[in-house]
Amino acid sequence: MKKIILMVVVLLSGLITNVSAQNDGVKVGIKAGYSATSWQGESVKSFNELLEFSNGNVETKWRHGFHAGMFLSIPLGSGFEFEPGVQYSQKGMVLEGRVPGGVGEFLNAKVTLTNKAEYIDIPLLAKVYVGEGFNLFAGPQVSFLLSNNVNVNAGALGFSAYNNDFEWKTAQRSVDVGLSAGLGYQFQNGLSLSGGYDMGLTTIDDKADYKSYNHGFKASVGFRF
Repeated sequence: MKKIILMVVVLLSGLITNVSAQNDGVKVGIKAGYSATSWQGESVKSFNELLEFSNGNVETKWRHGFHAGMFLSIPLGSGFEFEPGVQYSQKGMVLEGRVPGGVGEFLNAKVTLTNKAEYIDIPLLAKVYVGEGFNLFAGPQVSFLLSNNVNVNAGALGFSAYNNDFEWKTAQRSVDVGLSAGLGYQFQNGLSLSGGYDMGLTTIDDKADYKSYNHGFKASVGFRF
């Protein structure tokens, strides 16, 4: 699977470079930034309802990560662009549990489980400019799973007593199909700022046993040449 993903990335990168070289109006860009991701769906809702019985000692949180890649800006007419891209993206979620009781609260003892999923995202975005520099974008996104691990961290008083990563060996879906949408601002010097929301349409696991989906927010800084 990783060989296939690498081949896709190489082919897309070559296509982007080739198209840009042959078309004066087409521009190549790079993009990177911050990501906050989690899961949503029926199983997550049920899971959160169960967490209410923990009296606040267990809670779900966003996983903080980053994304980086390249894209192609293809003019389609006045105020319209097609923007395909390829980027590395960190996704997942965080589950944090605190040890109840006087001693546990005094020592701030807690255990944190972090799903550390890594993907190659291929967004195919349509972009429309609604003012000078301001734009809205939306489109489908296909994501290929690179790796999927769970980090277990336990400690107290701000110190980690145990920290280890384990490969999540259940049948995770290798290809995730979703949607991406957001808004941005394109400066005349090539710099751009954008913020978007990604929503998965296919379950994280192949058999849809726990009906959970990836979703998250991205804040990006880009530059097109």
